[in-house]
Amino acid sequence: MTTLLICALVAVLLPYLAKLPVAIEMNKLGGYDNRHPRAQQAKLEGFGARALAAHQNSFESLIVFSVALAVVLGSNNVNAVTEYLAITHIIARILYCVFYYMNIDKLRSLVWLVGIGSAVGMIGVSI
Repeated sequence: MTTLLICALVAVLLPYLAKLPVAIEMNKLGGYDNRHPRAQQAKLEGFGARALAAHQNSFESLIVFSVALAVVLGSNNVNAVTEYLAITHIIARILYCVFYYMNIDKLRSLVWLVGIGSAVGMIGVSI
């Protein structure tokens, strides 16, 4: 169960860690505009826009992974398979951000599929 809880912690922190490159790029636009950050984010291009997309997608992924964790824990199906699937999800999500930053679209899509597939797999194993 500790593995699942560590994966949950990483999944919760990932969107905020993925925000760091966004903040750096926003700062390059004349300083970080804390009064209107979303308007400033809309002006990001290139790396900044990709970093913003990775940040936003990290929140979207968190929802799916949270449901998968809830199903695993609620059905008392904590086992090696669900733990490996959770670890796979986290690794895929980290790689997803890296590939988004690097603008490697095909690998990004592939690891997105691995990430979503591992979360769905956690639910499937628990049924």
